[in-house]
This record gives sequence, structure tokens and C-alpha cells, in this order.
Amino acid sequence: MSNASSSRALTAISLFASSGIGDLALRSAGGRLLVANEFMPDRAGLLRVNFPEAEVIAGDIRELWPAIVDLTRERLGEAELDVLFATPPCQGMSKNGRGKLLRGVRDGLRDALDPRNQLATFVPPIVSALKPRLVVFENVPEMDGTLILDEHGGLVELLDAVAGAMPDYVGCWKVVEFADYGVPQRRQRLITVFIRRDVAGDLSRLSRRDLTSRVFPPPTHSQAPTLLETPWITVSEVIGHLPPLDAKSAAEARHPELDFHYVPLLDEQKYWWVANTPPGFSAFDNQCANPECGFKSNPTHGTSREGGINRARVDTPIFCVACGSLLPRPIVHDEDGPRLMKGFTSAYKRMSGSLPASAMTRNLSYACSDQKLHPTQNRVLSLLEAMMLQTIADYEYKWILPNGKRASDKLIRDSIGESVPPRGLQMLFEHLFARVLDGRLEERRGAA
Repeated sequence: MSNASSSRALTAISLFASSGIGDLALRSAGGRLLVANEFMPDRAGLLRVNFPEAEVIAGDIRELWPAIVDLTRERLGEAELDVLFATPPCQGMSKNGRGKLLRGVRDGLRDALDPRNQLATFVPPIVSALKPRLVVFENVPEMDGTLILDEHGGLVELLDAVAGAMPDYVGCWKVVEFADYGVPQRRQRLITVFIRRDVAGDLSRLSRRDLTSRVFPPPTHSQAPTLLETPWITVSEVIGHLPPLDAKSAAEARHPELDFHYVPLLDEQKYWWVANTPPGFSAFDNQCANPECGFKSNPTHGTSREGGINRARVDTPIFCVACGSLLPRPIVHDEDGPRLMKGFTSAYKRMSGSLPASAMTRNLSYACSDQKLHPTQNRVLSLLEAMMLQTIADYEYKWILPNGKRASDKLIRDSIGESVPPRGLQMLFEHLFARVLDGRLEERRGAA
């Protein structure tokens, strides 16, 4: 726990809080959550169960931001708000979201700007009213460069608009690789920090680059570690000890005792694709499974660039060029016979046990999702494994709704995919709380 939180808990509120997984880091670093806002009722339910000390306001921030301000003031009393933590929706900013957006624009089905990206602009009015000492945004790297409409209908970069609406704050932002902070997952997020100018003091005169070097903690882990770093934590280190599962049969797909350690079944065709996929490779690249042939040099899958967009190739063979046998590659059957399935080249891909996991997403239980196959076993990850790789399992968290019912698998997947790994986020909060809110950030000016 940081020095800042050793004498008292830091007052905090959380906006766009989802199921509160990021707030686990906030609480563990010394923050006391007073008020939280989440649009989706099921996520808000998990928030209420796991943060009984907080008042949860469920609904649209565009309508409820004055109520958030009033309730926070009521709960603060004479105290000052220390931290405002905000994680606005990223679907309109993420690579996947942008891809859907561009397709919709090309097809004339939607406007070029995603209205969800405007939601972040409702944070500055709350900041202006409550004047927290520290404001932290977490989002996808694409938030830097995302365009929105200003009040006059002109285009402006989102982060510039947010910074311009908070003139009493000095800010900086950085793309953080969470594997570099001891998280067994390669997950990059844009962390944006705004410090109230009277708290920042002389630091408010620094350039954004120099301020960034002082605000963010140095990495503790690396793919190529130095004397000051340790190697990335790998998938096998974290989940390699768990009892094996197999998606071929119901009896083997669920562990009888370990909660959340179960996986969906794969049909015979998909199981064949998965069983022939080596660690670190996609089923789209599988080679001949005919025992009388075993040819290993069939052309592999890939992408071609068309109109500035990477598209999966359509000429990748599905029959062995040596013996003519059907390759164990993802296919669909139509009136013309079997053809290669359309999709990302990272679909039906095994993780490598010697590396951190790929980013956990809401589709983590689907074999066709991005690099979600177990490194060695014929299945996707279990929910338990996903919780461990997301570092949620390092904290006390109840997957229970206010009515006492267990959260659905879909809600759990969505909550994991929408969250940031709390272990890495906790390191950031602890650093900020000690260096900024204790007023000791200036100590690093000569050493950075």
C-alpha cells in the first residue's frame, strides 16, 4: 500500500466502472470508493456486491452526471476528492470497433464518427464541479487520435478536447504494456493522467514528455529483461498447474471440484482443427494430417493489403498439395463444396505457453476468437484460467448478483474482456498515490 494511503484512505469515484474490476486496483492501492457509475444494470449489480461501501448510480452518465456530483459531495462532506477514475467505452476507438465503423461508413449504414466516443467529454464537467486532485483515464491505445465533434460541429482530437475542458489540470498519457508490470498477458492500454495544477506545483511547467517520465512507474518486467527487470510472466507459469480439460466430451470438459474450470465442447470438425494446431500457430496454417502423407510444406495463410486495409487471403489451399487430402483448416461448406472460412488469421490460434497470454476479450470462450486456444490442450481457456491471466483471481471478487444468483458465463466473459488487469493497474495507482498525492513527485526530477 502506498504511503499516501497509510494515514487515511483516499477518497475516490469511478465512472464507466463496468463490473468494478479496475476498481479492485484502486481499492487495493489505498482508495475508498464513494460513488460509482455504470450504464449496464448487470455490471452495476456486480459493482454493488463487490463494493458495498460505494453508492452505485446505474444509468446514462449524460443524464446522471449532476446526480453523480451531488451524491459525491454528500458523501465527501468536508473532505476533498482525491481521485476520479474513468474508463469510457472503447468500442468506437478499438481496432475491432474502428474496422466495423469503417465498413459501416463505406456501406452507407452509419456516420463516420461513433457517438460513444463523445461520452468521455462528460467527465470534465464532473471534474470541474468536484475538483479531484488526480484524474486517471484508462482506455485503448486508439483513444489517442480518436476524433469527436466539438460544440461547434468541428472535428477535434478527443484527448485535446478533454484536456482543453480542464484548464486547471496538467496532463500526460502513455500506452502501457501490462506484461511489463508483471501481468501474464500482453495487453496494451492508454493511461491518461491529469493532476490538479496546485497539486502538481512546478511540474505543471514541464513538457508533456518530461511529465510522463515522472508520472509513470518504470517497468518491472520485460521480454528482454535487464538487471532491473525480470522476464515476462508466461501462460504456463500461471495456469500450467491446473488439472487438464478436453473439449471432446462433457465428462472431460469440466473439473468436478474447481469452480469456473470448465470449457465449451467442440464439434468433431472443430476439434480436428484444434487437435492438429501446434502451440503459437493458427489452424489456418495446419499441415497434412493424412498419416500416409504428412506433407508439411503446404502454403500457409496470411493477409493481403487492399485499399489500405489488411484482408485475409482467399487462395490459401484447403487440400494437401501433395496427396489431395482435406487439410485440418477452418472451412465452411456451401453449394460449391468446402471453402476456407473467412476471418482473422489469428482465429483458431493456440497461445504460446512460453509467453504472456494474448489480451483477454469478451469472446475468450470461442475457439475462433483471437489466440484463445490453450497452449497444449484441445480447448479454449476456462473462465478460471481467464480470471487468473487477467489477475482477477489475485483479489477477492464475487461473481454474485444482488439477488444472490450467480453471474452468467456471458456476464463473466464480458466483465473480463471489458476490464484492465488489476495487478498492473494497482502498481500504477500506488506509484501515483505516493509520488503525486504525497507531493513527492518532484524528488524524481533530477533522477528521471
